[in-house]
Amino acid sequence: MTAEDDDKTAIDSGTTTGDGRANDGETGSERAFVLGLDGIPWYLIEQWAAAGELPHFARMIEEGAAGPLRSTTPATTALAWPSIATGVGPDKHGIYGFQKLSGEHTHRMYLNTDVRQPELWDVLSPAAVGNVPMTYPASEIDGKLVAGMMTPDLEGTFTHPPELSDEIRRRIPAYQVGLDWSDYAGREREFARALSGLVGARRKLMRLLMEREDWRLFFFVYTAPDRLQHLVWDEDVLLDHYRELDDILGEVMEYANEHEATLFVVSDHGFGPISTFVSVNRIFENEGYLVRRRDGGTRGLLSDLGVTKSGVMSALKRVGIDDKTLVEYLPQGLLDATAKQIPGEHALYDVDFGETRVFFHGSGTVYVNDTRRFANGTVDPADVPALKRDVEAMLSRVVDPETGERALDVYDGVELFPADENAPDLVVRGREEYQTIQSITDEVFTGSGTKVASHRSEGIFLATGPDVAAGTTPENAHVVDVAPTLLHTVGPVETRAYTAGDRPTRAGESEDDADYSGVEDRLRGLGYLE
Repeated sequence: MTAEDDDKTAIDSGTTTGDGRANDGETGSERAFVLGLDGIPWYLIEQWAAAGELPHFARMIEEGAAGPLRSTTPATTALAWPSIATGVGPDKHGIYGFQKLSGEHTHRMYLNTDVRQPELWDVLSPAAVGNVPMTYPASEIDGKLVAGMMTPDLEGTFTHPPELSDEIRRRIPAYQVGLDWSDYAGREREFARALSGLVGARRKLMRLLMEREDWRLFFFVYTAPDRLQHLVWDEDVLLDHYRELDDILGEVMEYANEHEATLFVVSDHGFGPISTFVSVNRIFENEGYLVRRRDGGTRGLLSDLGVTKSGVMSALKRVGIDDKTLVEYLPQGLLDATAKQIPGEHALYDVDFGETRVFFHGSGTVYVNDTRRFANGTVDPADVPALKRDVEAMLSRVVDPETGERALDVYDGVELFPADENAPDLVVRGREEYQTIQSITDEVFTGSGTKVASHRSEGIFLATGPDVAAGTTPENAHVVDVAPTLLHTVGPVETRAYTAGDRPTRAGESEDDADYSGVEDRLRGLGYLE
């Protein structure tokens, strides 16, 4: 990739400069606007922009740099947005999923305070930040921040400064972090219309943040496309939603131009259809790597009586009580205690870790149950490399008996996450229309049900501005390239060193203070949690 002229550089991923001359903040923009669109695949943008359906995307492609953006492995919201915001991968920023696994085989929700590296709004200020996933609780920044996905409620820790939450409730009474999609099962087009209302409220928030004029960084994310596509994979419905996003992009382009800001449009990952779930833990059980808890005591009695979690939930649904209602009205401790006593498919509650060597957790990660990392481990650390090789070879041979197709791709955690000795040992990803799940189902392969599409690796990257050469295509662009590329375009910034957990939070806030029932319910509905 070459510079178009002496004053413009084509965005070249993997470097903090382009192939042309760096401006060092002298000739280019000193501001940057990042418009995040969760789950947008490049091929749909390219197709519909060329067809004239998305004029503002088409204009960005013509006037700037545009192309696919490779996500993290696994291609998951929780890993990818912190990678975009920090410019480093999970082994350095510290986020491997929505729930953090402990050495006692328990987990809790990841918090913004778990991010081990400074994010763009920590080093480029003043900043306006809205709805970025994994930013709860809102950190103290020079500017305004409204936390996004993983926010349990709209209270003080939802914003910085704290009083901003009152202003949002007053000026945007319909504002909400997410939409309860489970209410729309079987009513997909109605869901799309409701989601449009969510987007409208989100757009009002963006405009509220736009009222501040002194920002150097504006970072705002719309997560609606991801939510829609999980449940609806109909091109007519999707195109209507993408037209709405294109209209938002037009407004942002005008605003960025007025403020002489370089504009970046990025997605954390792409999307594509799925049809089949693959239970990796069931594979491990079949191969003798994982052992389910024996049914002694209360569990044994319930098992003898044929009582299971699925049976209990089916009976409750017949009288109008679903898992959403249980989560909403019962204390989390009671739910956890009950879940541990009723036999079922849970990847933690229903596993005997005293006899298990390998287990699948979260969205694609596999852990060897070694004695160094886990209090109830069973594998000598010296045996981990050989066991990993055996498991990787075994998973690579898994074939769908109905189609004869290979179902899984497997990656070595040491190669993916070299900077973190406590990183997952392996990553497993479904191929094509196969989606991995952690539940220990009765069968390895099951239909995906109402979840009709899921994540793919290839997202989008578009940029326009004084320092961006027109009509260029980034080569091998990765989500970790966004932050350094952005910082190059705005010139020198002040940075400071961070250590794990030292990002400031609202006074008195901790992971134990927040009620995560709402956010867990939303994640469970999307298939991210059990």
